[in-house]
Amino acid sequence: MADVLLPQLGETVTEGTITRWFFGIGERVPADAPLYEVSTEKVDSEVPSPLGGVLVEIIASEGATVAVGALLCRIDADGPSSTSPLPTPPAVAGDVPADAAGATSPAGTPPTPTPADGSGAQAVGAGVTSGGTGGRAGVRLLSPVVRRLLAENGLDPERVRATGLGGRLTRKDVEQFLRDNPDRAEPFNGIRKATARHMVGSKATSPHVLTAMEVDFDAVDRLRSAEKDAWRAAEGSSLTYLPFIVAALAEALASFPRLNASVGDDELIVHGDVNLAVAVDLGFEGLVAPVVRKVGDLSIRDLARSIHEVAGRARGRRLVPDDLAGGTFTVTNPGQYGTLFQFPIINQPQVAILSTDGVARKPAVVVDADGVETVGVRPLGILALAWDHRAFDGAYAAAFLQDLKRILETTDWVGRWADEADWT
Repeated sequence: MADVLLPQLGETVTEGTITRWFFGIGERVPADAPLYEVSTEKVDSEVPSPLGGVLVEIIASEGATVAVGALLCRIDADGPSSTSPLPTPPAVAGDVPADAAGATSPAGTPPTPTPADGSGAQAVGAGVTSGGTGGRAGVRLLSPVVRRLLAENGLDPERVRATGLGGRLTRKDVEQFLRDNPDRAEPFNGIRKATARHMVGSKATSPHVLTAMEVDFDAVDRLRSAEKDAWRAAEGSSLTYLPFIVAALAEALASFPRLNASVGDDELIVHGDVNLAVAVDLGFEGLVAPVVRKVGDLSIRDLARSIHEVAGRARGRRLVPDDLAGGTFTVTNPGQYGTLFQFPIINQPQVAILSTDGVARKPAVVVDADGVETVGVRPLGILALAWDHRAFDGAYAAAFLQDLKRILETTDWVGRWADEADWT
């Protein structure tokens, strides 16, 4: 029998909330399979099982907040023997003990039958009273299906009229309630709570200013048009504008280092490496910003791979808290939705964040090498920089964006791509 403890999930993490168990008691857990999901201040992570075996006891139930090193569950690596039944999990205060066949409940009444809504019922919460006339006093028994529906819609079971056998709350009861009551409360999850705290704190800390500039992405598009099909075939992902913007960003930050900085006590701490935090949406349920380190040392190909890799791990809940630590500058990419520009909030304690907005083909004045002006169709997009006015002034921010624009518009990206192929 092996004890499974909550591991150290990051240098500054001291506790976590168990949000989901992927296996139930009595089920065999393969080694390294996701065993549970834990939510911390920084990230939600799926944690793999440290060994294979049968899950015989869950100590920390879903919703429990436990300290690092606390006992979560026990796994029998050998599995249960034919003469050793699985132990019964300890009852939670307020839960009704399982009755033996033919036994009566503490109130002297026969056990309540299993509901016919797709699965067995479980007691929920000490002091939650039954809404029906035939339920046991002091507790409401809910099936896993019903519990999930209630949780997903932020519903208190006491608000829903129970019509099932013995006063049970059924799936149909909850679905009918949702049809009759379109308004519902949606509790913030852990990431949403953390995001809310950080965003409010950032607006209260930094005097935010927005500076934006339109960029002609024609030079980037020439390379993307030539290489995007081969890239997708080889890598299985799109060759987007983002790695080119990041490559140009790293170059521009070398000339304007005060943007790659954080604010200390009456001082600006200018960082040597550009450790880029990339904002990633988690299916509209939250936002995280995992870090790609030392982006100035990476080729365009490696930037594209690294950004795709951390975004995939973020969406797959495979990040650890240290993936979110140490960022010195942040980019957010709403441009995939065709945005004109947005005003992002600074990722504290950094001093700037860049929004890469939508690129669209539009008519524009084009000036050739001889200064002759013509009107042509160009891929245009806006880069919007939110910055902390404590760290520097508007002229510095504008000059940085001007340099970033120059790099994107004048770099021979086709030649650079070919040159990098020789040393990557």
